[in-house]
Amino acid sequence: MAWPSNTPPQRDGDAAAGIDVTDDFEPFAQRNDVFTRAFYDDRVKSKHTDKFFASYRMEAAPRRGDGFTQRDFALRNAAWLISDVVSNRKAAEGMREGFQAPIQADTPVAKDAVEIDDPAKMSAEMKRIATFFGADLCGITDLDDRWIYSARVDTRDMSDAPHDLPEGLNTVIVLGHEMDKELVATYPSALAGAATGREYSHEASIVMQVAAYIRNLGYEAVPSMNDTSLVIPYAVKAGLGEYARNQMVITPEFGPRLRFSKIFTNLPLAHDTPEPKGVKSFCDICTKCADACPVKALPFGPPEVGGNNVSAIKGVRKWTSDAEKCFSFWAKMSSDCAICMRVCPFNRDFGKLKHRLWLKLALSPWRKLALRLAKDHGARKKPGEWWAGSADK
Repeated sequence: MAWPSNTPPQRDGDAAAGIDVTDDFEPFAQRNDVFTRAFYDDRVKSKHTDKFFASYRMEAAPRRGDGFTQRDFALRNAAWLISDVVSNRKAAEGMREGFQAPIQADTPVAKDAVEIDDPAKMSAEMKRIATFFGADLCGITDLDDRWIYSARVDTRDMSDAPHDLPEGLNTVIVLGHEMDKELVATYPSALAGAATGREYSHEASIVMQVAAYIRNLGYEAVPSMNDTSLVIPYAVKAGLGEYARNQMVITPEFGPRLRFSKIFTNLPLAHDTPEPKGVKSFCDICTKCADACPVKALPFGPPEVGGNNVSAIKGVRKWTSDAEKCFSFWAKMSSDCAICMRVCPFNRDFGKLKHRLWLKLALSPWRKLALRLAKDHGARKKPGEWWAGSADK
């Protein structure tokens, strides 16, 4: 699907969010994401792929060694449980909710809509509600259809299928969910995958509950995780953080240690404004994530217009990973990898004064000093130490 030639690729708010779209832009088809391709594309499928997916059902023998024992896989898979229950409930209809299809509504839209006189006040209320249900961050932006996937995926045959979204949706509520710092420190390991799975399960419950609240107010709300659209452009336009070399959103609260979910709605809300602090300038001089990547899937140079890899969006100038190399490492490990998150200098506990001072330095003209101070930051913690620590508590 080509972007309409009479539509300017750049839009209001793009520059502030650090988004650079070119005339070659094309909306992304979700069947081209590397995880979906792993089911049908021989360029991604390998002898390790089936074992990778089977390990999430405890059907594949765990690897031996610290971080890859049965206990590690057992915790990781238990962490995924709620997300799995949601994503599997309509599998027979070709909808893997939260991943290749939006989460289906469990509550009707109330017949009578609550009148919203002050969208700014309603936005503040929504952020409070999101926090009440367990979200760590919440930002609000406009529904920019450039980031909607050109089609969803029918998981029965991996073909394109329509989204069937309600008419009139115009706003995206973006929720951030913090990953456990101590578990992230053990990447790469199956144990660390519990940090990912726990937040996907949190996402599923939180995003469904927030959407149910909106529907009870009389407005449409579609809860969404990895499905329906790219989430990073919405997160940066909602002012939650800035895009980084490691393909993640760096936030001032949690660095890159977040998962994101979203809700598409027509609830009248005021939108947030992105305010870049200088993450890109820091990433321009920092290559810790690219240096640490075992398969060299992350870029070393400046942002470029992507699109050469099937799993890269076309017509956006940004740092782009080689998704095929990345996933090949995941498949061989039978678990996800986030070494790039672990070693990122922004992966810190910003509740501590020393890390807040480092952040201020990193986002200033003294960023080179901040980088030198982060030289030994992000060392791996042995998974066995995490288990030993849990036994001591």
